[in-house]
Amino acid sequence: MPQSNEPTPEQIRDQKLYSSMGVSDEEFQLIEALLGRLPNYTEVGLFSVMWSEHCSYKNSKPVLRRFPSHGHQVIQGPGEGAGVVDIGDGQAVVFKMESHNHPSAIEPYQGAATGVGGILRDVFSMGARPIALLNSLRFGPLDTPRVKYLFEEVVAGIAGYGNCVGVPTVGGDVYFDPCYTGNPLVNAMCVGLIDQKDVKKGLAAGVGNSVIYVGASTGRDGIHGATFASEELSDASEEKRPAVQVGDPFMEKLLLEACLELIHCPGLLGIQDMGAAGLVSSSSEMASKAGTGIAMDLDKVPQRETGMTPYEMMLSESQERMLLVVEKGQEDEILTVCRQYGLSGAVIGEVIAEKRLRLTHRGQVAADVPVDALAEEAPVYQRPAQRPAYLDAPSPSWDPAAEEPEQALNDLLALPTIASKEWVYRQYDHMVRTNTVVAPGSDAAVLRIRGTGKAVAVSSDCNSRYVYLDPRAGGAAAVAEAARNVVCSGAKPLAVTDCLNYGRPENPEVFWQLQQSAEGIRQACLALDTPVVSGNVSLYNEREGTAIYPTPVIGLVGLVDDLDWITTQTLKKAGSSLLLLGETRNEMGGSQLQYLRTGANFGPAPQIDLEREKALQALTLSLIHAGVVSAAHDTSEGGLAVAAAEMCFSSGLGAVLSLDSGLAAPIELFSESQSRILLEVDEESQSFVQQQAQAAGVPCQGIGRVIADERFSVSLNGETVIACAMDELEKLWEGAISCAVTH
Repeated sequence: MPQSNEPTPEQIRDQKLYSSMGVSDEEFQLIEALLGRLPNYTEVGLFSVMWSEHCSYKNSKPVLRRFPSHGHQVIQGPGEGAGVVDIGDGQAVVFKMESHNHPSAIEPYQGAATGVGGILRDVFSMGARPIALLNSLRFGPLDTPRVKYLFEEVVAGIAGYGNCVGVPTVGGDVYFDPCYTGNPLVNAMCVGLIDQKDVKKGLAAGVGNSVIYVGASTGRDGIHGATFASEELSDASEEKRPAVQVGDPFMEKLLLEACLELIHCPGLLGIQDMGAAGLVSSSSEMASKAGTGIAMDLDKVPQRETGMTPYEMMLSESQERMLLVVEKGQEDEILTVCRQYGLSGAVIGEVIAEKRLRLTHRGQVAADVPVDALAEEAPVYQRPAQRPAYLDAPSPSWDPAAEEPEQALNDLLALPTIASKEWVYRQYDHMVRTNTVVAPGSDAAVLRIRGTGKAVAVSSDCNSRYVYLDPRAGGAAAVAEAARNVVCSGAKPLAVTDCLNYGRPENPEVFWQLQQSAEGIRQACLALDTPVVSGNVSLYNEREGTAIYPTPVIGLVGLVDDLDWITTQTLKKAGSSLLLLGETRNEMGGSQLQYLRTGANFGPAPQIDLEREKALQALTLSLIHAGVVSAAHDTSEGGLAVAAAEMCFSSGLGAVLSLDSGLAAPIELFSESQSRILLEVDEESQSFVQQQAQAAGVPCQGIGRVIADERFSVSLNGETVIACAMDELEKLWEGAISCAVTH
């Protein structure tokens, strides 16, 4: 029955009140058909959040189904809180990436902080101890007070939550582009470790077993957060601040430790985070996966506000909460552990045989709906796709060959997208728990696995300018770059998590971008044997009708089997040789230099041959394992000259490059051709490396040497085109972001 102040089912239908919850006319009719009657207000709310894009993937499922998600290394693929991958010796790595874009756009500190909290819970709800956090951030240019505010507050929110919980934030990526001015992206990734025997799933198993609520009390924060994340941002979004949750990292720490103890209790049968859609999603999904139902008495739900309705309790996205299913008779053991950590715990329901979510409140039935209808039977839309018209628009006039190389290098190093991200990561505690072997600033972060001689390497990547110009090539390049970064650290790539950020899927051009880039991701994952084991889709990332660039962020985890193989990008010794693996081509479309000079993004994006990429990565890894590589660095944004300069920074060394090429100097030095890696090797090892490269079919050329003097010079075909002092270059690179923020 409806609450006294709620509209009747007839009023909901006749006045189309459901539309304010994001439910279309057709969807309301489908709900009515599934129930065999008109839904009440609470029931419409349940469907509205569970059928939102954020929870149901109703627009993206046809695309996601094409991703490879199985492999010899995969223990748990998509469908649970996080993916689980075998790393040998009975251990596994657990990881996932999620978006918190819309909340961060209107309340950046709490939006980012609760994004961190949510992704942590996804990992420790599987039974894994989180060992690392990463974040992939996108903002507009740092030339307006609003963007500076968003940037500073998002970074502060990530730091404030992660540092308090005690999980190191070890890596990520940050890009600045005008397309993100009105709609920043905040994607959070968490990596955890677990013994394979301890993996837990979100299942409401066993009729008669108890449903237990654990964690913070339920408030009115975050109501309709999932629906809010499934609609376009506008000036009116500021009015939806109540949809942004408020986090408590100290409560999260207690919840984390309690859950890691609870997984060893024999009576614990299922556990799931109350994330997006709160108590609705956790209860209905756990029941649906188990083929059961759940009955809950909402009067027993811990509440921190008075007079909460069933609608509010079920849709609240209050943070730091878990839903457990416990064997009947074992409740006291579970609740005792909760009390030891100062956590609220309450038995609020039981598993039932009938596959329904049945809610009572004050002695009356508040909702009674099929769990599969909520969790599995959202409509799936086959959206039309159309190649965007902008791809056929005339390109601006620009001659990259006319650029002055030395000035171009200086300007690129001072570009916030390329410049040092130390202003960001110095706010993060990246050494807590003392497992971080390679901290932020190299190609990938590396964390040792205690008690073993192994480590995990993690990276996140996506160049959205490439994806905008050529979604298929750009999607593949995102996977390849993340894998290259992990390989450059000495690790074998294992698997992928993704966060697919796009505009409105009803726009055929946006949906085409999604389709094509997903196909590129699929092809790259198949070629590199990195299945997609978890992820998130974030659509409706636009403001006032203007969408962001398609941004499929890739998080990739790799395994280092021997700690001696860990490699960084920083140069090690004067007299060493610098070698370039891969081939530089005239590929300036979508490059950082192009945008820097024209303010536009146009032309063909860099292309990628996945077989060549696979050979390059295999060769690099074999050379690192052979002990002949002192430093390795992926050549990406900014091109060869930028990558070589970055290897010099913080080393106290310099480099002299001598190149022979048929390309003009600016193209040779700043083209962003894919599948290239710079290596530092001892001079006596150079011939061995070149022989191995020839055998692998990978182009390899000696391009210079490391010198004791702190200078950086480049000659092309015998002519000096760059001659700089390293301290001047490093000053530009180090200070760009802090200078932009403070001025």
